[in-house]
Amino acid sequence: MTQQAIFITGAASGIGRATALQFHHRGWFVGATDVNPEALNQLKAELSGNCFTQVLDVTRKEDFDQVMSDFAVASGGRLDILFNNAGIAVAGFLDEVPFEKIVQTVNVNLLGVINGIHAGLALLKATPNALCFSTSSSAASFGTPGMAIYGATKVAVKGLTEALSVELARFDARAADVSPGIIDTPLWQVSERYVRGEQRTIANIPEKNRERSDASRTLSADTVAACVWEAYNGDKLHWYVPPEVVERDRAKALDPEKLRDELIAQQKR
Repeated sequence: MTQQAIFITGAASGIGRATALQFHHRGWFVGATDVNPEALNQLKAELSGNCFTQVLDVTRKEDFDQVMSDFAVASGGRLDILFNNAGIAVAGFLDEVPFEKIVQTVNVNLLGVINGIHAGLALLKATPNALCFSTSSSAASFGTPGMAIYGATKVAVKGLTEALSVELARFDARAADVSPGIIDTPLWQVSERYVRGEQRTIANIPEKNRERSDASRTLSADTVAACVWEAYNGDKLHWYVPPEVVERDRAKALDPEKLRDELIAQQKR
């Protein structure tokens, strides 16, 4: 098969779904995986062919290897973009979040990305100009209070991307990541928040931020999907949606203590 191919985790909703639809519209062969079979079937119906779909828990390495092997058959051995997008968010102070939820977050957001990259390496190496692309977060710019483990996994994704951007160059392949800000996706409805060990609803930040015009403004999942396309055709290592999100990275680099103290002061209000 000469048709270009993308493999997406967490493809049944939000950013993953928007990316699957955009690339399918561009004529790419789309591999879409998710833990939600019903939502995945709905996506498959919309893609109406020229796709590969499979239920996948990214934390299960053996399952990931098998799904990637099946995808390779369907795509003719091509993997132009591996989009490690699956992720979960658990909110709450570290001392108030159940430890099993902490482990689950690390397993999905970090180990799941590592599983995907390891499973896809052979295809990436065999496909000219392939891109290993991962979803980080604006929460990786400075460790986000109330989402410490989530932020830590996203920092790790950026570090992993940086190392792989050098390692994969041996095979004419690339690595990059995206740090989205406030994106209007179902993640906000399914995320969990814990207060003193008890589960509570999480604030609907996209709804609260719709009228903002700064880096914290609410954007659609299509905006991030468009960034995936830009990244494939570009050469930047870290992408930001919106672009102003990078300013927090720069502020931390210049004076992390100042940023820390500002956040502590906000917490006391």
